[in-house]
Amino acid sequence: MKRLISHLFLNRHSNNRIILLPFAIGLCSLSCWSQQTNTSYTKKVLETSEIDLLFSYYDQDGQNAAVTGGEGTEELTDATSTLVLRMPMNENDVLTVDVGLSAYTSASSSNVNPLDGGNINATPFDASSGESRKDLLAYVNPSYQHSSPDRNSIWSSNLYFSTEYDYFSFGFGGSYTRLFNEKNTEVTLSGRVFLDKWNAIYPIELRSGFFDDRITGNGTYAPNFTPFDQETRNSYSLSLSISQILTKKIQGALFMDVVTQNGLLSTPFQRVYFGDTEAFFIDDFQLADDVERLPDSRFKLPIGGRLNYYVNDFVVLRTYYRFYWDDWGINSHTASLEVPLKLTDRFTLYPTYRYYSQSAADYFYAKEDALSTLEFYTSDYDLSKYDAHQYGIGVQYKDIFANTRIFSFGLKTIDLRFNQYDRSDGLNASIITLGTTFIGN
Repeated sequence: MKRLISHLFLNRHSNNRIILLPFAIGLCSLSCWSQQTNTSYTKKVLETSEIDLLFSYYDQDGQNAAVTGGEGTEELTDATSTLVLRMPMNENDVLTVDVGLSAYTSASSSNVNPLDGGNINATPFDASSGESRKDLLAYVNPSYQHSSPDRNSIWSSNLYFSTEYDYFSFGFGGSYTRLFNEKNTEVTLSGRVFLDKWNAIYPIELRSGFFDDRITGNGTYAPNFTPFDQETRNSYSLSLSISQILTKKIQGALFMDVVTQNGLLSTPFQRVYFGDTEAFFIDDFQLADDVERLPDSRFKLPIGGRLNYYVNDFVVLRTYYRFYWDDWGINSHTASLEVPLKLTDRFTLYPTYRYYSQSAADYFYAKEDALSTLEFYTSDYDLSKYDAHQYGIGVQYKDIFANTRIFSFGLKTIDLRFNQYDRSDGLNASIITLGTTFIGN
């Protein structure tokens, strides 16, 4: 249920589900693999093992929870710990293993069953104290990278496994990168496949055998609900990026992704309320007329670019823009600016700003705006029209000689960042991240 986190982070409805990792690798590789070769010695792609230890804490709130039909608390906290180990296998090959745990507590998801916590009064604006308020996501993402002896070709492959209470994901992919024009030009082509499986959990009132003598309303509560007949979701992505060193001070990049999804793209526990049916309640909690119903296919096309400008030894401008389109009716624009400020040889400050704007999906309806005669409908505000602003600040400490040591590893960098996210529909979120990198002997 981590998917309830806003589109800023991983969200299975959001267009940010697009896989951009190959492009990020492409940008880094211009500096990481630009070593020259000679007849006597080939410099290793990675000289020694590295370990990244990452921790993040995320907190959000809002009043448009999809679990309760577009109205209700969106309060959520999430703590994530990640370990990334990079190991040189030989001069040309690197094995990376990325593992993580994410634990969250959500007032919104607790209302999948608002009656299981012994609340005196059930309401969508308060959390139930039952078990559905929390979950744990675990993942492992191993990858293997091979570089040619002249460092002009890079092949990589990866696997991905993740699991949480109601969702399992398996993925695999690979990429090929070619550097030419004296390593000033880089082209990366990559593809990924995700084969996912739901363990569909429905709102408590829509489950077989549900009965409660506290139900109020005109007539008898008998929603015309049928469970989904399939619980798989498959995603396929193909990415192309081109990075170019334009001058001594300017580097640019263009990228495009093609993504297609099919299967169960609806979230089974997100309620919908119709405007042409009677309303039924238990206390102040309105019972679902149905769950969200979305098409079983989706096509996404993001196109964008980056332009980095080296001002001087102390300032760099990093700009980014992306346009997104999908066949559910969403168009979006993303623009961001980061300005690293080198304060000393060891400390760098990172102020950032990001703007996002999107149109509403064809199937989005606010609470009780949808009709029971429609084929598709959702009240998930991640698919509504909104604007968002994100402000951030970060600081990096670099130990040039890795003098600080833990066991046999020396400290390379420490990164501390804070971001505030504000959305026009009232959703607000903040995240703080701490990352450290250690290198071996």
